[in-house]
Amino acid sequence: MSRPDWVKELKTYAKTDTFRAFLQLANSIIPYGMIVYIMYLIVNRGYSYFLLIPLYFIAAGFYVRIFIIFHDCAHLSFVKSKKATRIIGYVCGVLTFTPYDEWRRTHMIHHGTVGNIDKRGVGDVWTMTAQEYKNSPRKKKLLYRLFRNPVILFIFSPIVLFVIINRIPTKNLHSKEVMSIMVTNALIFAIILTVALTVGIKYYLIIQVPIVFLSTSFGLWLFFVQHQFQDVYWSRTDNWDIYKAAMEGSSFYNLPSVLRWFSGNIGFHHIHHLNPSIPNYHLKECQNEIKELHEIKPLTFFNSLKSLRLKLYDENLKKMISFREMKKLNMDILNCYPSSRQLKK
Repeated sequence: MSRPDWVKELKTYAKTDTFRAFLQLANSIIPYGMIVYIMYLIVNRGYSYFLLIPLYFIAAGFYVRIFIIFHDCAHLSFVKSKKATRIIGYVCGVLTFTPYDEWRRTHMIHHGTVGNIDKRGVGDVWTMTAQEYKNSPRKKKLLYRLFRNPVILFIFSPIVLFVIINRIPTKNLHSKEVMSIMVTNALIFAIILTVALTVGIKYYLIIQVPIVFLSTSFGLWLFFVQHQFQDVYWSRTDNWDIYKAAMEGSSFYNLPSVLRWFSGNIGFHHIHHLNPSIPNYHLKECQNEIKELHEIKPLTFFNSLKSLRLKLYDENLKKMISFREMKKLNMDILNCYPSSRQLKK
């Protein structure tokens, strides 16, 4: 698939708007800070902890929105100034427990390999093909089943990733990327220490930990449905096409307006992969104004829940399937062959 002619129109939207960028910063970080302060007052003055429950969810929404700003900074698409981009990226990275330079590296790899079966494994969700799973040893099958279990995938994995794995430098990193991890770790520790020495560590544990838990789970769900749906595009390197990977390998997640606002328009993920230089605050107008994008079938919130049962990519059917579907396919294949009793006859 060669580049469609209309894709060049996306460049019109790949421009920064300083006013909109800083307005988004203000209406994301300031409300987040205010909610955290209100939660502190609730705990400090001895009010019922049940009052915190709705605030946890609202704060988590703003937390996800801050991460989208961080994400745009990683693509150098949030503001024009590279220096300002880096500063904002680091600040948002500290708030969301994510080292800027290291995450930017893995995310660029993700953009360059999305939908490529031969280049899985960096910046994506572990996905096996049906044939790979069938040929795997029992222990690997069990591990894969555990990982793809929704409880592990959306409750335990996010907190492990953001709180633990993001703190540890891996091999083959450049010094700049290692430094981003160290600086982010130091600033997070400084915040925790400051809270502990002033108001007390219990406030951090009661307020911040649940927010991080909820927001990282929500964030991983968003990332999951962007590339894990039934008719998602996957291909081997020889036939891999970057435009198909964007248009068919990334979903148009049509969320309700409130959720779209909190998720920073990341549901327009097909557009984002077509042109990552488009800032999140231009994605909706891009979708509305380019008629060719209207042909993309949206993934609704309720339909996206069906993705939970999809575990493997079938290269023959060219779609994601469940473990049950794979078992049925194997049984159908076996039924095509005569049994030993039939052969004797």
